[in-house]
Amino acid sequence: MSTTQLITSRDNPLVQRLRKHAQDPSAYRKLGEVWLEGDHLCSACLARGVPVALAVIADTAWLGEHGMAAGHDELARKLSELARRADKVVVVPQALWKVFSGLESHAHLGFLLSRPEGDEAGSGIRSGLRSVVLDRVQDAGNVGSILRSASAMGFEQVVALKGTAALWSPKVLRAGMGAHFALHLVEQVVADDLAALAVPMVATSSHTDQLLPTAPLPDPCAWVMGHEGQGVAEAVMARCALKVAIPQPGGEESLNVAAAAAVCLYESLRRRQPA
Repeated sequence: MSTTQLITSRDNPLVQRLRKHAQDPSAYRKLGEVWLEGDHLCSACLARGVPVALAVIADTAWLGEHGMAAGHDELARKLSELARRADKVVVVPQALWKVFSGLESHAHLGFLLSRPEGDEAGSGIRSGLRSVVLDRVQDAGNVGSILRSASAMGFEQVVALKGTAALWSPKVLRAGMGAHFALHLVEQVVADDLAALAVPMVATSSHTDQLLPTAPLPDPCAWVMGHEGQGVAEAVMARCALKVAIPQPGGEESLNVAAAAAVCLYESLRRRQPA
C-alpha cells in the first residue's frame, strides 16, 4: 500500500526539483530522475510495468468527488487510482501545482521515475536491434513523433547523437505519447559509437538513384534521420551502407523529418510482413 505525504510549501525540496524539470528540458540528466506529467503518460508507464517510486497529485484530484467540481468526479477517481499504484504519494494544493506544472491545462498528476540506467553514451547501445539513429534532430515535437513511429512500426531502439533534443525532456515525452516505455533509448553518443549497432545503417538522401519502394532494404537495419536543416552529417553518412530517396511526385523539395521517418519505418515494416 502507498504511503502518503502532504506538502504545502513552494520551498519544499521536492517542489524545487519539479520546478527544475519544468524549466530545464535536460534537468533529468543532472537530477537522475524523469518527471512524467499527465494521466496518459502515467498510464502508459504503468502499462509497461515500469516501477513508480513517487506519484505527485493535486489535492482536488486526491480528494475525488469531494474535491472536484461536478462532472469531474470520474477523472478524479482515475487520477487517484493511478497515484495509488506508486510506492509513495505526495499530495499538494492545486494552487501549488501551478508552480511546477509544465502544462497550460494542468493535469494534476505526475510520476517521478528513476532515470533509466545505461541510456547515455555509446556503451548503452545494444547490438543487432532494429534501430533509429537521430543525428542532431533538434525539434522536440519531431523527436517525440519519431519515437512514436519507431514503437508503432516494431523498432526496438532509438540512438540520439549529441545535439539532438533531450529524449526525456517534457516536450519529447508529451509528443512521444508513451512510446518511450516501449523502446531502448540511448543519447549523447558520437559517430564512432554507432559501430556498436552492428546492423547496416540506411539514410535518406536526394543524391541517389535508389528509390525507397524498390531499394534493397536490409533487415534488421538502423534508419538515420538527420538535422532538420542540414540533414545527416558527413561523418554519419559515411557509415551508411545504403542511401535511398523518398519519391515526391508532387514536387516538394523535402519532407519534414518526422514524416520522412514514418514513411521509411513503415516501408521496413511492410517488407517484413508476410505476403
